[in-house]
Amino acid sequence: MSNTVLKCTPGTIEKMKLHYKSHFSEKIPQGGVFVAKLPSCTITAYKSGKVLFQGNSAAGEAANWGNTEAPTKTTTPKKPVAKNSGLPPNIGTLSMVGSDEVGTGDYFGPMTVVAAYVSNDKFALLKELGVKDSKDLNDKQICEIAESIIHVIPYSLLVLHNEKYNELQAKGMTQGKMKALLHNQAIGHVLKKIAPTIPDGILIDQFAVPDVYFRHLSGQKEVIKDQVYFSTKAEGVHLSVAAASIIARYAFVKEFDKLSEKAGLELKKGAGAQVDAVAAKLIKKQGIGALRSFTKFHFANTEKAKKIAGV
Repeated sequence: MSNTVLKCTPGTIEKMKLHYKSHFSEKIPQGGVFVAKLPSCTITAYKSGKVLFQGNSAAGEAANWGNTEAPTKTTTPKKPVAKNSGLPPNIGTLSMVGSDEVGTGDYFGPMTVVAAYVSNDKFALLKELGVKDSKDLNDKQICEIAESIIHVIPYSLLVLHNEKYNELQAKGMTQGKMKALLHNQAIGHVLKKIAPTIPDGILIDQFAVPDVYFRHLSGQKEVIKDQVYFSTKAEGVHLSVAAASIIARYAFVKEFDKLSEKAGLELKKGAGAQVDAVAAKLIKKQGIGALRSFTKFHFANTEKAKKIAGV
């Protein structure tokens, strides 16, 4: 499917709204102005001024708005790769599946893992849509970017809710093994989605050395091993990991908001003193047992919150 992005003025977007009014869709992504569905093209306009054209006639439809500034095609610069890192020296230019996880260090909220496939012909588009290291973005920006890229690239999202997390942890499963199992599963899902296309490789944001990662997967029916690479700070190595991280964070934020609503409290991210205070309020409101649904119960925050709550 062809994709084109234009940077438009507010005036041009208003003209587009009138032009495409009869094709409007009721479903508009966060940060969106309108979505119009034509027979062979979908147009999504964003408050940022970017307009995404998707479909067989994307280029032709975008050309109708020739007074707008089309994005300059760029290529991902080759990033220096440390010697003996095991990464292909040209990894930044390859079509890759990237995998990352979010929420592992947060007391409240689930663990979310995403694997995403980014072919090198999508680099310019993703950059135009704002994809970069999620550490340089706030949650609002992440949600806006995620809402646009989830329609552009194949991905798999897995959410490990707190109840299941605590159940597995109580049985002796480490967080590292949980992450390995989820990464392997998400990557497998993406490979099936893009088949018969075979990616140039798979890059996992490293949370364990390769030997330990594959040891965690021993006994699994399907273990993805071919052309699997590991790198710390992998978001800066390939756009596929950056995209996966953004979608994972987006999913985490959405799930976190649901938990806050369920708790009747504004839950706090992370695992600091503010988190302890909120957890203590939750104990007083719903009882200590509630923490197993809202938190990673084995974290030290549980005992700190119990002390604050006086239980």
